[in-house]
Amino acid sequence: MDQISGLSSMATRPILADLSEHLRLAHGLPVRFESAGGVEVARRVREGAAADLLVLAEGALAALARTGHVLGGTVRPLWVSQVVAAVPEGAPVPALDSESDLRAALLSARGIAYSTGPSGTALVELIGRLGLADRLADRLVQAPPGVPAGTLLASGRAGLAFQQRSELAGLPGVLVVGPLPGDAAIDSVFAGGVLAASARPGRAGEVLDLLGSGPASEIALAGGMRAVGPRG
Repeated sequence: MDQISGLSSMATRPILADLSEHLRLAHGLPVRFESAGGVEVARRVREGAAADLLVLAEGALAALARTGHVLGGTVRPLWVSQVVAAVPEGAPVPALDSESDLRAALLSARGIAYSTGPSGTALVELIGRLGLADRLADRLVQAPPGVPAGTLLASGRAGLAFQQRSELAGLPGVLVVGPLPGDAAIDSVFAGGVLAASARPGRAGEVLDLLGSGPASEIALAGGMRAVGPRG
């Protein structure tokens, strides 16, 4: 049986690795995902990358569906991922119980690391809503595409980082503090779709259905993402 190939952003890489193994063992389906920074993946898709499936942040995937690179009828939201804060291992752990705590943590950080993905965009918008954009402008440090923001903690370039839990958990020298409080919480939705370039759209659609199934949702939850609930 031919292998179904997929592209994804880095945030879902560990979950998709586990899910690919599950599909192989439980359904006899050979599936392999290649992961890179979301901006890079979108560029590759626009340039005609040969793959069957795409898993990206919902907005980025929807944009590719609008331009015909993803088959619109196949797009489905899969998982919700919380953005969490992290500090260098051994550093004081800031409280994050309230918006006041978050403001204090931001203002006391020598550098604030964030990503090029949706979590980074949302963080910059949050800092603006908190009225801290001018005060923190020279302390914001954006990680290169595909590089976890937590690596800037380990290298000493930042004292606080924000990104999807799946990209920060387990990094050496990094301690995950937890999600942002109350109305400051940031959730990112990741969605899947069949690429227009797929030579096996039917089978790719079957794999996508399995990625959104109950057993797959349990595997995703163990990796730090919850299934998208009913909408509307």
